[in-house]
Amino acid sequence: MAAEYTDIDIAPFIDHSLLHPTATQQQLEQWCEEADKYHFASVCVSPTWVRLAAELLHGKQPKVCTVIGFPTGATTSTVKLYEAQEAVENGATELDLVINLGWLKAGKTEEMHREISAICEETGQVVKVILETNLLTDTEKKLAAEVSMDAGAAFLKTSTGWNGGATVADVKLLKEVAQDRVEIKASGGIRTAEQALELILAGATRLGTSRGVDLIRQREEG
Repeated sequence: MAAEYTDIDIAPFIDHSLLHPTATQQQLEQWCEEADKYHFASVCVSPTWVRLAAELLHGKQPKVCTVIGFPTGATTSTVKLYEAQEAVENGATELDLVINLGWLKAGKTEEMHREISAICEETGQVVKVILETNLLTDTEKKLAAEVSMDAGAAFLKTSTGWNGGATVADVKLLKEVAQDRVEIKASGGIRTAEQALELILAGATRLGTSRGVDLIRQREEG
């Protein structure tokens, strides 16, 4: 385990997330600067900040990611599609979409599939479907994963971070269901480099965290 830990550079896995409702332009500028400096995969920001993030990161490596239907997933499909299309027009190339959990609980998988596939098809961008695993049974997690993959998702994402965070067990479960057809993003509650590494070794190919810089520093100090 120690050797595996030593070999992993966690920076390319990180979606540097700034999703707190009180986030300011100054913080956004800092996040974009840090994402570029540390070569993070992306910055993940609220839709209102997408255009500025795209301007700040123009010509640079980190992608611009935003959230759709965040954090509840309970807005209508029409609103989610518009939000996704507007985000892409403003410069987002990755969309983290919260599923309609009520539909999942009620077995309305056709509605779920229609909503996800419309966003995947109409935007043509990378869609990471947020399952909010902490609110689901294992059976529901598997069903949500299958529907999402069938609808065109590029990633299965564990959580918004608003109802608990990622666990190694959930990443392993999603990895098993995905069978390498899509990638896995672990998100929420990732506060230490050790946690990050455990999630990567479990199968996560992205990590959603607001503590990316802290994780890098812990690695450097460790």
